[in-house]
Parts: sequence; C-alpha cells; structure tokens
Amino acid sequence: MTAVAGTNLARLNEEAFERRGDYQSIFYEGRWHSSGELFERSCRLAGGLIELGIEAGERVAVCMANCPEVTLSYQALWRAGAVVTPAMFLLSPEDLRHVIADSEASAVITTPEFVDKVRDAVAPLDHVRHVISTESADGATNGAVSLGALEESDPAPIAPRGDDDLAVLLYTGGTTGRAKGVMISHASLNFTGHAVQQAAHVEGVTRALMTLPLAHAYGILITISGLHTPERPVTVLLRWFDPGTFLSMVQEHEVQTAPLVPSMIQMLLAQPLEEFDLSSLRYLGSGAAPLAPELVDELRRRVPWVSIRQGYGLSETAALVSTNPAGREKPGSVGLPIPGTEVRILDDFGRALGTGEPGEVCVRTPAVMQGYWRAPEATAEAVRDGWLHTGDIGYLDDEGYLFIVDRKKDLIIRGGFNVYPRDVEDALLEHPAVAAAGVVGRPDARRGEEVVAFVSLNAPNAVSGEELVTWARERIGGYKYPREVYIVEAIPLTAVGKLDRKALRARLL
Repeated sequence: MTAVAGTNLARLNEEAFERRGDYQSIFYEGRWHSSGELFERSCRLAGGLIELGIEAGERVAVCMANCPEVTLSYQALWRAGAVVTPAMFLLSPEDLRHVIADSEASAVITTPEFVDKVRDAVAPLDHVRHVISTESADGATNGAVSLGALEESDPAPIAPRGDDDLAVLLYTGGTTGRAKGVMISHASLNFTGHAVQQAAHVEGVTRALMTLPLAHAYGILITISGLHTPERPVTVLLRWFDPGTFLSMVQEHEVQTAPLVPSMIQMLLAQPLEEFDLSSLRYLGSGAAPLAPELVDELRRRVPWVSIRQGYGLSETAALVSTNPAGREKPGSVGLPIPGTEVRILDDFGRALGTGEPGEVCVRTPAVMQGYWRAPEATAEAVRDGWLHTGDIGYLDDEGYLFIVDRKKDLIIRGGFNVYPRDVEDALLEHPAVAAAGVVGRPDARRGEEVVAFVSLNAPNAVSGEELVTWARERIGGYKYPREVYIVEAIPLTAVGKLDRKALRARLL
C-alpha cells in the first residue's frame, strides 16, 4: 500500500494556486482575502523566516486563534522547510511550555493577545530564539517580532523536503495525560487530503464556514484537503464559534457546508433557526465526540434539507479514518473508511472480530504517523505490524460502516477538546486539603462529555467542591477544569491498587 504520488506540501500549495488562479477565497472579519494575496504573502513570509534563521527541519509552534495568518504561517513554514507544531491557544502556560519544550521549537508564532502567555511559557527555554506575532489593529505586537515585517522579505523558493520528511508535529495525550508529539510526514498529509476529497467532495459544494480551531489536527487536515479540491473553494472564517454569528454568516454568504462538534450543534439548536435563511446549507459535519441521536432528530425536524455527516479520526492518522459518504449517510455511524484506509476490529488477544462484534478499532493507512516524537516504546505499543491500535472500541456492520461505542482509553472529549484525567487530578492534588482524586467523563448532550471529579480530603470539611472547581480552573485552563467536584470518603481502588474509574462512573448513573 503506497501513498499518493509524492509532493511536499509547499509544492502542493503552489500547484493549487497555479491551477485555480487568483480569486476571493477567505472572508474574515469583514474583509475578503484573495488566493493570490495569501500565496504571495506566504512566499514572502517564508523568506522572512529563513532570514530570521529558521532552518529546514526545525520545529516552529503556531499558537493562534482562527485568522488567515494561521494557514498563511503553515504554508510559509513548509516553504521554508520547517515543521509546523500547532498549539491550541486555550492551553495553560504550563501545557504550552510542555509542547514547546518537548518539540524543542526554535520559534513561536502567535497573536498579540497571547504574547504574554507565550513569553511566560518560553521563559526558561533556551532553544526558543524568537516569539513572532501578527500586529493588532493599532500596529502593536507586544514586543514580539512582527509577522508583517517578515513579509517584507523577498519570496523564498521551496526548500527541498522529501515525502518522508516531517511536516507536522501534532501534540496529543495518552492515558497518563502527558502530551506526546505525533510525527506526520508530507506524504501522509498529502495522502489524507487527497483521500478526503475522494470520499467527501460533492460537486458544486464550495462555500464552507470554518469555526473549528485551525491550530489543531483538524485544521491541518482542512488546510491540506482544500488544496486538492478541483473547484475554487471559498471559506468564511470565524475567530471562534458563536451560534448567532454562525447563522448570520450562513445566511449572508450562502454557506453550503460546515464542520462542527456536537456541542456546537447543541448551541445552534438553542437558537431561533427558523428566523434565518438557511436554504443554502446542505451539509453539517460532526466529529470529535459522539453525536446524541436526539440532536440528530431535532436538527432533521427543523432543517430537514441539511444532511449530517459524522466522521472519525485521530491525530495519529492525520485526523481522519472514516466519513459518511454524501447521500449514503448512516445514522449513528462514523461512516466508511476513506480510500486507501483499512479498518479491522480486534479482541484483547489480537483476534479479528466479526460483523457487529465490538472490539478495539485498528487502522492501517499511509496516513498513520511515523511514530511518537522521541518515544519509541509508546510508538511500538501503538503501531504493531503496520496497524495503529487506536484504543477506541467500535464495530463494523455488514456494509463496512464503522460505529464507535466506547473509548478504551480514559480520554474525555469535552466540546471537541481532549481532556486527560491525570492533568485534572494532578491539579486537584496540588490543593493541600486533597488526599486523593479521580476524574471521569459524564455523558452530556451539549458538550459530548462533562468533566467530573471525585476527591477525598485530608480532614473533614477542609474545602468545598465549589472551591475546588475554582482552584482547578485557575490552574489548568478553560476547557479542562471539572464542572462538578464531589467530596467522598475514599477514592475506590481496584484489587491491584489502581484508581477504579469504572466504580466512579457508576456513581454518576
């Protein structure tokens, strides 16, 4: 099994521009950006980055909220031969420091509102030579190197990089909560972008609304798949999700498709949909967490002409494994494997299971990661004989559609964002009154899952659950902290002394 005929991602971007020419391609905050403008800027930014000393193979972190400069930075970094390392702007300074330190990034590209957090994160890191920022409305960069000034350089030629060279280092976590770098090559991303177009493209559907974070695995996939689109794609880009703005943009720009997560769909259903002209909208994508059947039913009742296409992917597979084909969507399923991708279901002994039998979802595809960054043991555990063992539980039906029924790992997905229980537990254990802590996810119709913590105390009534919620929120950021903390006499343990999460989940029933 081989990947799509190779080209590095900078060459792919150049070929896409040559094929489609100059047109209005991105609408952001009241202004259109043309494909020609963005391509020219990326070539000049690549030149500026090279003059700044960024070398081929170096990792550069990109920590931004949605804006055209996210994908602009990606294209410039690939043109310069560097490795894109996305970092969610929602990360706490400690988590951001881990990503930057572990990747040994030589620079961080950000926006003015996050410069202080980035400086805090990189303060003890000698290998970070530059903090680069876009300019605010008044031209300020909070003392960082100006991205705009770098764009004044001469355009750079494409740095020679091979198909197997590293293109992206995506940080994900394991059951211990420590984020690991997922190594994705130019060839792997090119393969997945092409496969997405084969599996999901619908002729004439070219106007998309993007509100999911671009500085994330999914954002990388969207960037690359757009370069394979045969038509001229148009993107209406939102800085972040707001349901009212989302509906207004669909109406104003006659949007046809949009990728979402279940929590966003829940918020949209709380809006007066009937007051907006949504007649142009044909597809909504859903991923990152299970989509509750009641949400699907309500959406179909209120906007019956819109099809919901669920999909499934991991950072370790360049963000996609399967998707529902247009016109052949199957309710409750995350779809068929994308072209060139094999899925099989194995039991705990590595034996293949039959139709309808749940087991671990294993994937073989040219998009599978090269491995975890500097973690050979973790790589050997995850990828065996060319098959990625996802840690997710699912089954295949008699038509080959994949259904995800549970997670083998303890990962919690809240509103489309990964929350690792150990991170939350560690934050709670920093409180002097907390003796032990256990964190689990509770199914939630709006967020997919909600983060719930159980703690035992060193002394009765030493602290309240509400105080611990505040404590955790101040330490681990806006999407990770537990919304509910229950004080219990003792945290349940298994026979071998491990935290018994199953017992904790049972208390939530």
